[in-house]
Amino acid sequence: MAAAAARIPDPAPHIPVLLGPLLEAVVPVSGLWVDGTFGAGGYARGLLEAGAHRVIGIDRDPSAFELAKEWAGQYGDRLRLVEGTFSELDEISGEPVDGVVFDLGVSSMQLDQPERGFSFQKDGPLDMRMGDSGPTAADLLNTASEAELADILFHYGEERGSRRIARAIVAARPLATTLELTAVIERCLPRAKPGQIHPATRSFQAIRIAVNDEFGQLANGLEAAERALKPGGRLAVVTFHSLEDRVVKRFFQFRSGAEGQSSRHAPARAQVAPAFTLKSRRAIAPDENELARNPRARSAKLRIGVRTEAPAGVADRAALGLPRPALQGDR
Repeated sequence: MAAAAARIPDPAPHIPVLLGPLLEAVVPVSGLWVDGTFGAGGYARGLLEAGAHRVIGIDRDPSAFELAKEWAGQYGDRLRLVEGTFSELDEISGEPVDGVVFDLGVSSMQLDQPERGFSFQKDGPLDMRMGDSGPTAADLLNTASEAELADILFHYGEERGSRRIARAIVAARPLATTLELTAVIERCLPRAKPGQIHPATRSFQAIRIAVNDEFGQLANGLEAAERALKPGGRLAVVTFHSLEDRVVKRFFQFRSGAEGQSSRHAPARAQVAPAFTLKSRRAIAPDENELARNPRARSAKLRIGVRTEAPAGVADRAALGLPRPALQGDR
């Protein structure tokens, strides 16, 4: 089975990050798996090729399933595709599962579509929705207060120039396109030196996270995976930036009993049976070969937990360290 686990399907439009290490870490691959962030389908295909009997692919972006029509038929009823969010995965699966995989953040497939509005390098409408419903980035940018925008940029993008950028956004309203927003941000920050990220990177990340409630979805999705997994089932999560990796790391620490209470000043927590054991305390990072093949993997980290027989519980949101801007809807 180890040989099967190393087999990665080739004709995929985008390279799934850390797929090889993931498959090797969860050998033997069998039973029912949920790919909670289906995207271009790379993880689902890898799992099916490695021995999964069935895979449920979930995505809130309907365009993902249009692309999958070219190849999904070869797997017959072994692959089931569902439009939805991974925070609902236990309800969608309808039965206990053997494994769950999340590949967090925006996909390269979405970045490559200017009309989706995710890229600061390509002109398109300020949309940034991962699905096709709800307020867009333009709605947020053109209606939120300066203080709210600054909070979003600071908490979700760790942008030090958040107040300056928020002030400039409000002054430039209404904004309609990605390059308009990029120009506003570039005027607020120093030009990037060679090797540094583009000045708009953090702001675009923050706005996208806010539009899609990514941290709320992540916390709910981790809990849904805990509820859905059989004893011995594996939860594998690939992250791409420090904020989401911190949440996943703390979830595994607290739900495995590997970490005590979040603060010595916090009230003592009742001891509960661990819901996970950890494959490793350290995250798995891409090796040099993968980085040469796929530069997108540069910041990726993979964390894996194995479900115990303990009852599913609820993650302590304060302990997870979820970034939380103060928004009007919270008042």
